[in-house]
Amino acid sequence: ARKYAGYRNFMYIGRGINYPIALEGALKLKEISYLHAEGYAAGELKHGPIALLDKNFPVFAIATQGATLEKMVSNIQEVIARDAPVVALISEGDDTLAEVQLDRIEIPAVSEFLSPIPNVVAMQLFAYFVASERG
Repeated sequence: ARKYAGYRNFMYIGRGINYPIALEGALKLKEISYLHAEGYAAGELKHGPIALLDKNFPVFAIATQGATLEKMVSNIQEVIARDAPVVALISEGDDTLAEVQLDRIEIPAVSEFLSPIPNVVAMQLFAYFVASERG
């Protein structure tokens, strides 16, 4: 979180069952860090939000195991092509993004339909630690 405490804007992206979790992660960061953060459906990045991204606009991507993982990896690669820093929330032991330059937060691997529970907790902790670093 220390690495990300100096940024002023954040984008949270998720797909499928984790899209509302991306919205919740952005809301938590806004509420406790007083930073600008927006959640988007990752499939909608090409329709506008990706134009905002650069080295000063980090993205928190929910890339846990499930039916949408392959498409999330593609979205993450698009974000990295814009030079935006990426924090990826991934399932423990998943090496799908092993070759990609990004920061990872590993959570226990659970069923896709249970994944929002540990995902939202991880994002709440991220928001807490960013806020703590900012003072």
